[in-house]
Amino acid sequence: MIAMDVRALAAAVVLAASPAFAAPPAPTPVTPELIQAALKEGKVTFYTAFDLKVAQDVARNFEKKYPGITVQVERTGSERIFQRLAQERASNIYTVDVIDSTDAAQFLTWKKQGILEPFVPAELLKYPASERDPDGMYANVRFTLEPIAYNTNLVKKEDAPKSFADLLDSKWIGKIVKAHPSYSGAIVTATYQTSQAIGWSYFEKLGKQKVLQVQSSTEPPKKLALGERAVAADGNEYVFIQSMDAGAPIALVYPSEGTPFVPSCQAIAKNAPHPNAAKLFISYMFSLETQQYLVDNAGLRSFHPDVKEREKAGRTPIAAIKLLPSNLEAQEAATEEIKMKYSAYFGI
Repeated sequence: MIAMDVRALAAAVVLAASPAFAAPPAPTPVTPELIQAALKEGKVTFYTAFDLKVAQDVARNFEKKYPGITVQVERTGSERIFQRLAQERASNIYTVDVIDSTDAAQFLTWKKQGILEPFVPAELLKYPASERDPDGMYANVRFTLEPIAYNTNLVKKEDAPKSFADLLDSKWIGKIVKAHPSYSGAIVTATYQTSQAIGWSYFEKLGKQKVLQVQSSTEPPKKLALGERAVAADGNEYVFIQSMDAGAPIALVYPSEGTPFVPSCQAIAKNAPHPNAAKLFISYMFSLETQQYLVDNAGLRSFHPDVKEREKAGRTPIAAIKLLPSNLEAQEAATEEIKMKYSAYFGI
């Protein structure tokens, strides 16, 4: 669990006064000059909460497109990224070029701390204005959902839970797997949204169901695929879909109360050691090419208006799913309370 003093450590690197933001930078296209400058740097360091396989696949695709630039993938949970970045900045260590997190509220904090570098890829102007910071500091690069899921070899469709409330039935005692908000930013987001929709009493009762608690939101799909638990109370939709594509006996349930909606942001770090490679990499991430790849091959969802819906089986159109509302400002303020309450209810 990330302790309270980590937030204090983060506060130590906040500028004396909130930074005054100038007009957002002009959109930057990918030019031969930018590519050459990136090639001279030869590297980009990527702190990410992507599932590791997806992050590595994207890195390899980038390296093929721009030979001569390597991507160093540093994959961990979003809450660990927050902790690591706070520690590094407090020690004047500048390692990361591009920051990626499934806890989008973290970018509000990082913006206040003045540790994001404004940059607007030209392609980003095609995205809805609601999905990018008006000052050009960060933008939502993808989103996923946190549905319920079950192993079809262990649970019949007619017996499967259809709601969060159904998970509280005694028949699921000792049969549920779930991720933890002290590690996973996606689960911070899902926990906040769910607690606001149906109350903290749900988590208090769920904590008595002898839940198998794992760290990352990428883990419940893998436990379910192996048959280690019959039901997952959460987990990244895109990782469930990858498992289903590989033949795993998994079915998804979008709970009747609403499904948590998890946007994921990216930004360039202030004082990035490879600033031009960072600009090229983040431009690549927001490109139609990469966004379509993430949808088709990784099972993710995109804000890019030109991306086509995934045609493979196992994908419910977003319009057919009731989503829980997002409030990043309130989530940012409630983050430590979320972790403390959750840990108290689940005893971890």
